[in-house]
Amino acid sequence: MATAVYTVDGMSCGHCVNSVTEEVAGVNGITDVRVDLESGKVTVTGEGDIDDASVRAAIDEAGYEVRA
Repeated sequence: MATAVYTVDGMSCGHCVNSVTEEVAGVNGITDVRVDLESGKVTVTGEGDIDDASVRAAIDEAGYEVRA
């Protein structure tokens, strides 16, 4: 199991949380996604190594930006 934490800009409501959760959960190997709206943190857990590029692309697809 591996865990990665991303800081995401632009999330402001429950719909934002749902969008990010749905997109990131669709990434191959991801087993859990936790979004903390207040801090903007997205915690991702995966079966093995987390494909950082795929997670970032999923967050982008949801309409949000990962802070560098």
